[in-house]
Amino acid sequence: MTPALRTQGWVFCGLALALVSASWSGLALKPGHELWAMGALVLLLGMPHGAFDVLIARKLLSLADSKGWALFWLGYVGLSAAVVGLWIVAPSIFLCAFLIVSALHFGGDPVAGFPKLSRVLYGGAVIVLPALEHGAELQRLLGLVAGPASAALVVPVLSQLAVPWLAATVLACVLEARTSRLAACEFAALAAVALVAPPLAAFTVYFCAMHSPRHILRTLASLQAAEARNALMQALWPTLAVLGAAALFGLLASDLPVETQVMQLVFVGLAALTLPHVVLLERARRVLPAADR
Repeated sequence: MTPALRTQGWVFCGLALALVSASWSGLALKPGHELWAMGALVLLLGMPHGAFDVLIARKLLSLADSKGWALFWLGYVGLSAAVVGLWIVAPSIFLCAFLIVSALHFGGDPVAGFPKLSRVLYGGAVIVLPALEHGAELQRLLGLVAGPASAALVVPVLSQLAVPWLAATVLACVLEARTSRLAACEFAALAAVALVAPPLAAFTVYFCAMHSPRHILRTLASLQAAEARNALMQALWPTLAVLGAAALFGLLASDLPVETQVMQLVFVGLAALTLPHVVLLERARRVLPAADR
């Protein structure tokens, strides 16, 4: 692990502990303020990590001309549109698929050598563990995204999983501490913040302080300094496109309550971008050397 990644890991642990302490002390943003803070942070700090998909696609698919790039973006946007379509016509299936795919994807954050079962536990922690202490709030939030009926199907299942998931997580952290103190601390911090903090705040800290920066740092670590600067500039355009799509959604959904707008914008948007992102990364994992992804 590079020094930058180690620093990022410890920063995440510190932020997670600070949020846990604040939650135990009863300090929290008002619900409306929390919602806007979460939306802004995920859009500005979380979603842009997917913009580096253009770098992976160039290496993986050997894209060199406008035709190749047009076909890539057609497939990428097409997968995203299919996810939005599923959300419209089958919200329960959408919600289940989104949570499962997200958990598997988040399991890629820990260092190399992290056991596969522990990766499953790690990836699902921010999804499953909030149901133990914040089940009602989690159901309300997921209901805003996919409808109350869909949330009512999913959250009871998460609640049943929460206790064994927590027990297995504690055991995995203890075992991992024998190999990597930082990896164990990251896992423990994620579990603690998911268990104690309000679900929106916990997800925001995880996504913006762990998942997104870890992906960006790993991508930049494979590049030379000049390449890294160019990569940041290239990633700007997809990021601006996402922000533009967010603004368009806000206009089209202006008749919905603000809370529903923000939740659907953030999480349906994340779901739409996650599928092509995961497909690309999984193919890269099988084809490219570790340093190139």
